[in-house]
Amino acid sequence: MSRGFSLVESMVALLIFAAGVLGIARLQSAAVQQTSTSAFRTTASLLAKNLVSRMWLADRTPATLQANFQNSPAGAGYTAWMATVTASGLPAARATVAIDSPLGPGTAPRVTIQVFWKAPGDSAEHIYTEVTQIK
Repeated sequence: MSRGFSLVESMVALLIFAAGVLGIARLQSAAVQQTSTSAFRTTASLLAKNLVSRMWLADRTPATLQANFQNSPAGAGYTAWMATVTASGLPAARATVAIDSPLGPGTAPRVTIQVFWKAPGDSAEHIYTEVTQIK
């Protein structure tokens, strides 16, 4: 009778151990996914800040900014920056840039940059938005 009891104890211990190992594997999988999500967000942020830097180095008059960096119609600055976005490694990357006219004299145009990507296995597209003023 004690042999059967020992076998049941061993099976229960094995079941508990297997559940623990599966839990650790699931935790590791979630950690890897969160790390890649964080890397994609960081890349999107760096890309947006790269475009803002390019705007600061260019002629910052509102009309020139709109002609050079807005995506509709695509200006030369926007086209050159999109080559950087495409080569960045963000999966299915695309971006939009909207430059609003200044609200009055002495005000700066507001720039809205949106970087989109969709990681493998994701059901929805991710968006990073940066809003700034170029004075």
